[in-house]
Amino acid sequence: MKIVFLDRKTLGSDIDLEKFNTLGEVSIYDITKPNETLQRVQDADVVVTNKVIINKEIIDKSKIKLICVTATGTNNIDLKYAALKNIEVKNVVGYAKSTVAQHTITLALHFIQKLDYYKNYVESKRWEKSDIFTHLDKPFYELENKNWGIIGLGNIGKRVANIARAFECNVNYYSTSGKNSNTDFNHMQLEELLKTSDIISIHSPLNESTSNLINKTNLDLLKNGAILINVGRGGIVNEEDIAIALDRYKELYYGTDVISEEPIKKENPLNLVQNKERLVITPHIAWASIEARNKIIDTTFDNIKEFVV
Repeated sequence: MKIVFLDRKTLGSDIDLEKFNTLGEVSIYDITKPNETLQRVQDADVVVTNKVIINKEIIDKSKIKLICVTATGTNNIDLKYAALKNIEVKNVVGYAKSTVAQHTITLALHFIQKLDYYKNYVESKRWEKSDIFTHLDKPFYELENKNWGIIGLGNIGKRVANIARAFECNVNYYSTSGKNSNTDFNHMQLEELLKTSDIISIHSPLNESTSNLINKTNLDLLKNGAILINVGRGGIVNEEDIAIALDRYKELYYGTDVISEEPIKKENPLNLVQNKERLVITPHIAWASIEARNKIIDTTFDNIKEFVV
């Protein structure tokens, strides 16, 4: 059994793959460019990929029997053609609920507590020159009794909702599919949720109903001082529109872990935002705690082991 990892670098160098040697002959590549894929998988029985594309041409010119995706999304695989060729495709699910929720809360608290300002205040030696023990020039508020709006109340959205409730927030949600009937939290239509929320976090997939969901037509609905967090997908928030909104007179904050095209391009509108204190971009890491990445590896190992048996 020949097993090929195509983009091991996306799993992190701190993750051990040694146990896969018990399943067969293992070849590991840190990254694989499109023109390298075929050569590397041609003789493979099992292909392990995170973002490397496995299309019809690759399938036709190889002897792949199993494709393991080290993520939940499988849009990089031609699923229909794989099924036609009796190639099994297995992904991993449920590994990121805790880590994404944690990242969501981290981004929100970063803005609420004005951490950039107060960190810079101390590092610039201004506190050393103060005539009082504290410094109150950037007011911050408590989460208690604030309105937290959840867009997409799936597993991750529910985890964030429960954490927000622990902070004694009023939690409301908008169902992007229109099918969620959860009664633990109050359901709202999108317009009402945007108008009334102090913090809004996005946890939905990117599809026809969520593409460009947040744009110039509804960004104006947000309260002054509102915090918008996107840990769903970059295309859900129109990046040109949010970049413009961040530099306008209305106070607005945007924390995102996802960009429409990753890695971020130099010309991305978010790179041109002048009010830097209103924007935090992290490089698609919300999913990637050590625990979550080890869950991915363990599940992938089990997927291959079951297939071999």
